[in-house]
Amino acid sequence: MEARAYLSNVRISPRKVQIVLDLIRNKPTDVALATLRLTPKAASPILEKLLKSAIANADNNHSMNKDNLYVAECFVTPGPIMKRIMPRAQGRAYRILKRTSHITIVLKEKD
Repeated sequence: MEARAYLSNVRISPRKVQIVLDLIRNKPTDVALATLRLTPKAASPILEKLLKSAIANADNNHSMNKDNLYVAECFVTPGPIMKRIMPRAQGRAYRILKRTSHITIVLKEKD
Protein backbone atom coordinates (compact mmCIF):
# COMPACT_ATOMS: atom_id res chain seq x y z
CA MET A 1 0.00 0.00 0.00
CA GLU A 2 1.24 3.48 -0.78
CA ALA A 3 0.08 7.04 -0.20
CA ARG A 4 0.81 9.86 -2.61
CA ALA A 5 0.74 13.64 -2.51
CA TYR A 6 1.12 15.91 -5.54
CA LEU A 7 1.86 19.60 -5.85
CA SER A 8 1.54 21.17 -9.28
CA ASN A 9 2.72 24.43 -10.81
CA VAL A 10 4.89 25.52 -7.89
CA ARG A 11 6.79 28.71 -8.71
CA ILE A 12 10.26 27.33 -7.96
CA SER A 13 12.82 25.83 -10.30
CA PRO A 14 12.95 22.00 -10.40
CA ARG A 15 16.69 22.20 -9.95
CA LYS A 16 16.32 23.84 -6.55
CA VAL A 17 13.69 21.32 -5.44
CA GLN A 18 15.76 18.30 -6.52
CA ILE A 19 18.59 19.21 -4.13
CA VAL A 20 16.25 19.03 -1.12
CA LEU A 21 14.40 15.92 -2.34
CA ASP A 22 17.70 14.04 -2.47
CA LEU A 23 18.09 14.68 1.28
CA ILE A 24 14.81 12.98 2.27
CA ARG A 25 14.59 10.05 -0.16
CA ASN A 26 14.30 6.61 1.59
CA LYS A 27 14.17 8.21 5.06
CA PRO A 28 11.51 7.63 7.74
CA THR A 29 8.93 10.42 7.78
CA ASP A 30 9.93 11.80 11.18
CA VAL A 31 13.57 12.08 10.09
CA ALA A 32 12.50 13.62 6.76
CA LEU A 33 10.35 16.24 8.53
CA ALA A 34 13.22 17.14 10.87
CA THR A 35 15.59 17.41 7.91
CA LEU A 36 13.21 19.71 6.03
CA ARG A 37 12.71 21.95 9.09
CA LEU A 38 16.46 22.44 9.48
CA THR A 39 17.44 22.83 5.82
CA PRO A 40 17.85 26.49 4.83
CA LYS A 41 16.59 26.18 1.24
CA ALA A 42 13.65 27.87 -0.50
CA ALA A 43 12.07 24.49 -1.29
CA SER A 44 12.10 23.24 2.32
CA PRO A 45 8.82 24.83 3.57
CA ILE A 46 7.02 23.75 0.40
CA LEU A 47 8.22 20.15 0.72
CA GLU A 48 7.49 20.07 4.45
CA LYS A 49 3.87 21.00 3.80
CA LEU A 50 3.62 18.41 1.00
CA LEU A 51 5.13 15.69 3.19
CA LYS A 52 2.63 16.46 5.97
CA SER A 53 -0.14 16.15 3.37
CA ALA A 54 1.19 12.75 2.25
CA ILE A 55 1.31 11.59 5.87
CA ALA A 56 -2.30 12.71 6.38
CA ASN A 57 -3.33 10.90 3.18
CA ALA A 58 -1.69 7.70 4.42
CA ASP A 59 -3.34 7.96 7.82
CA ASN A 60 -6.86 9.01 6.79
CA ASN A 61 -7.36 7.51 3.33
CA HIS A 62 -5.34 4.29 3.52
CA SER A 63 -5.35 3.55 7.30
CA MET A 64 -1.58 3.19 7.38
CA ASN A 65 0.42 3.42 10.61
CA LYS A 66 2.16 6.82 10.86
CA ASP A 67 5.11 5.39 12.76
CA ASN A 68 6.07 2.89 10.03
CA LEU A 69 6.00 5.28 7.06
CA TYR A 70 9.03 6.19 4.97
CA VAL A 71 9.58 8.24 1.82
CA ALA A 72 9.66 5.55 -0.86
CA GLU A 73 9.72 7.87 -3.88
CA CYS A 74 10.04 11.59 -4.34
CA PHE A 75 10.63 13.35 -7.61
CA VAL A 76 10.13 16.64 -9.39
CA THR A 77 9.26 17.27 -13.02
CA PRO A 78 9.31 20.60 -14.84
CA GLY A 79 6.01 22.40 -15.22
CA PRO A 80 5.07 25.18 -17.63
CA ILE A 81 7.65 27.90 -18.11
CA MET A 82 6.56 31.53 -17.95
CA LYS A 83 8.48 33.62 -20.46
CA ARG A 84 9.22 37.24 -19.63
CA ILE A 85 11.20 39.94 -21.41
CA MET A 86 13.94 42.11 -19.87
CA PRO A 87 14.88 45.25 -21.85
CA ARG A 88 18.60 45.52 -22.50
CA ALA A 89 20.96 48.00 -24.12
CA GLN A 90 20.52 49.20 -27.72
CA GLY A 91 16.91 48.06 -28.00
CA ARG A 92 17.57 44.40 -27.39
CA ALA A 93 15.30 42.15 -25.36
CA TYR A 94 16.56 39.29 -23.19
CA ARG A 95 14.26 36.44 -22.31
CA ILE A 96 13.75 35.51 -18.66
CA LEU A 97 12.43 31.99 -17.99
CA LYS A 98 10.40 31.65 -14.80
CA ARG A 99 10.33 27.92 -14.21
CA THR A 100 7.68 25.93 -12.36
CA SER A 101 7.67 22.44 -10.86
CA HIS A 102 5.38 19.47 -10.33
CA ILE A 103 6.39 17.62 -7.14
CA THR A 104 5.34 14.09 -6.09
CA ILE A 105 5.97 12.32 -2.79
CA VAL A 106 5.12 8.62 -2.28
CA LEU A 107 5.06 7.06 1.19
CA LYS A 108 5.08 3.33 1.99
CA GLU A 109 4.98 1.29 5.17
CA LYS A 110 7.98 -0.68 6.38
CA ASP A 111 7.35 -4.40 6.56
